[in-house]
Amino acid sequence: MAQSRAPRQENPSDHQTDEAAGPFGIGGEPPHAVDAERAVLGACMFKTSEVDEVRGILDAADFYRPAHETVWRSLLALRSTDAPTDPIALTEHLDGTGDLRRIGGASYLHQLAGVAAPTGSAAYYASIVRRKADLRRLRETGFRLVQRAVEPGADPDEIRSAAEADVRAERERALASGTGRLSRYLVNGWDFVTKAAETHPIWGTQAQTAWASGESLMIVGPPGVGKTTLAHQVVLARIGLADSVLGMPVVPGKRVLYLAIDRPTQIARTLARGISDEHEAALRERLAVWQGPLPAALDKEPDLLADLAAAHQADTLVIDSLKDAVSTMVDDALAVAYNNARGRVLQNGVEVLELHHQRKSGAEAPKVQRPALDQVYGSTWLTSGAGSVLFISGKPGDLAVTIHHLKLATGEVGPLQVIHDHEHGTSTVDPTLDPVTLLRAAANGLTVRELAEVLCGEPELGRADIEKARRHLDRLVKAGLATKAEGAAGGNGGGQQARYRASARHIGAVS
Repeated sequence: MAQSRAPRQENPSDHQTDEAAGPFGIGGEPPHAVDAERAVLGACMFKTSEVDEVRGILDAADFYRPAHETVWRSLLALRSTDAPTDPIALTEHLDGTGDLRRIGGASYLHQLAGVAAPTGSAAYYASIVRRKADLRRLRETGFRLVQRAVEPGADPDEIRSAAEADVRAERERALASGTGRLSRYLVNGWDFVTKAAETHPIWGTQAQTAWASGESLMIVGPPGVGKTTLAHQVVLARIGLADSVLGMPVVPGKRVLYLAIDRPTQIARTLARGISDEHEAALRERLAVWQGPLPAALDKEPDLLADLAAAHQADTLVIDSLKDAVSTMVDDALAVAYNNARGRVLQNGVEVLELHHQRKSGAEAPKVQRPALDQVYGSTWLTSGAGSVLFISGKPGDLAVTIHHLKLATGEVGPLQVIHDHEHGTSTVDPTLDPVTLLRAAANGLTVRELAEVLCGEPELGRADIEKARRHLDRLVKAGLATKAEGAAGGNGGGQQARYRASARHIGAVS
């Protein structure tokens, strides 16, 4: 529903939002956020692709200032022809349509470009503009209702019918918009199967993926086994201070928001082990830390995590730890609320890393027990929504721990025998248990079962252990680091198993 507005001059209230006066707060200036409008238009001038994202949120009539509506229409016109959207191109376009002087001239366009929203934040500011526009429309609907009610001979039934029609029209407009709650995460089928389903490793490779894009990574374990130490190494790599963690590459991001909810002072001491003065610039620019409890409960504000990431221009969110973000871990309703909040963050293009604890072992629990998903503390809905779950097993303070991949994103990792250097805050894979090293050290090669026995440290192997060892060896063959000699069949269950040997070309290579 378009609103008619007479051209108006800018005044000080343009910098305010929701300025209201009079009875019931319905007098004075209608809701608006002109500074947010400027930020949106400036961002679209600075980066042409921002137009595509903002156009799904704003209609031209959503702008409070008529000049801003005119500039937005010009941006859309330029974008439709793949033309630049910078102030120079806009000046030429507006001059050609006769609107340049009316919007304040070329100087005003350059002013707008100077207040561009931070990269990736245009949609956030556009949502502010849209919300104010929605409130203005609802305010006008209310005014019309009051005016009809005080007219001579007013008919209640007619007023109700007109009011219902107005509200229905506004509801349909909102639902059909890019930000309507019924279309917020809607994509067409082709984009869903060709784009939405695309993932790439954030940490790892396609064959061994510890953390995949668009899916959260949960690092689980008892206290003192190095969950935070491992997470900090991934964070430092994510902000460009390292290339890999545990021998697996990490794709750098733009900015990390670290929610240090649980014991922030201890988290700071742990992180400090891996940094020096030369890292100051990167930490100031690319790492933001929230210290202490969240400002609201996630079951009350499901967009809280997404809003925090957007407000701080973060493309990575780290939650340390999960038990402090969800008040009662065993409550299925609260776990579903967290899963919902996590999903909204991921849908906004923000990657999520979570630290969490295992269940406390009871007296009846076996002393040696391979970890499983049901050992993760809390409701099953917490792990159901996670993309990848890494479980660190060991005793508090152990230098050597084992990482098990309980839930896979794409390719499986481990089990990895890891050695922590607590003094420097680093972790490495034990080279004596690396499959490549083991294969090179075996003069006659290894069978799948032989490798599984070494990696698991137990003679009693399950089918999963055998298959993990087989995948390790097949990956080495595919990478050219090993060769495979097929076994020979024999009668009555006899015969020989396939044997893998280190490739002669790579026998001296470093793993």
